[in-house]
Amino acid sequence: MIRIRWSRFVRFTDNIFEARDFQVSRFFCETGKTIPVSSVDRLQYEREHVSRGINRLGGVDEAGRGPLAGPVVAAVIVMPELWIEEGVPEALRRLNDSKKLNAKVREELFEVIDLDKSIEYGIGVVDAPLIDEINILQATYQAMNEALAKIAPPVQHALVDGRPVRSLSVSQTAIVKGDGKSYTIGAASILAKVTRDRLMIEYDQKYPGYGFAGHKGYGTRAHLSAIEKLGPCPIHRMSFAPLSNTQTELFS
Repeated sequence: MIRIRWSRFVRFTDNIFEARDFQVSRFFCETGKTIPVSSVDRLQYEREHVSRGINRLGGVDEAGRGPLAGPVVAAVIVMPELWIEEGVPEALRRLNDSKKLNAKVREELFEVIDLDKSIEYGIGVVDAPLIDEINILQATYQAMNEALAKIAPPVQHALVDGRPVRSLSVSQTAIVKGDGKSYTIGAASILAKVTRDRLMIEYDQKYPGYGFAGHKGYGTRAHLSAIEKLGPCPIHRMSFAPLSNTQTELFS
């Protein structure tokens, strides 16, 4: 019988940590097999870094990489060190991947974060024309760096959701599905998502008929039908398929 123990795999390359949680057998070296599992302690990454003297730790996440319209938004948040040591307040314990929370809960969490003066955060927004110019990946990185630039004193190290960001302006630990494993990244996820949703609701008023308040720019059937009827508007990402095709190709 193979005995299971808890372990963490961490890779360090070019000032970037990539961390994943695994359940690993004692025969790991022979089999090379791992079973991903989720963390129980959602401040474990924060505590590990604080124990190494990193007190200005920022959580980084983005929203809006996939839609056909609107900006990509990134957020950075620095939580009080006391919270990392003792736990986040009750009002923020619902923090999670923003996609797993309904709009009402996201708005409530956003307001708690925004009103708490002990929390520092920055938000970066890159609009559709620049996304088309430099591509969505580079636009996402730019939004992250813009958000980081708004934090003063600067962040010493960032916890980033997903894969490493090569052009990030600070050292980082990339955590796969980090918005569900780290309260700090989860909070950044809420800030980015709610900010972008609010922008799309404003765009719905500016460009009526597309339904931006509902689908937030994603490629739903209703959205594609609206584009077929009205044509693209200034916030559509013309480099994204099917918008990158001609109108004839797009809806024929």
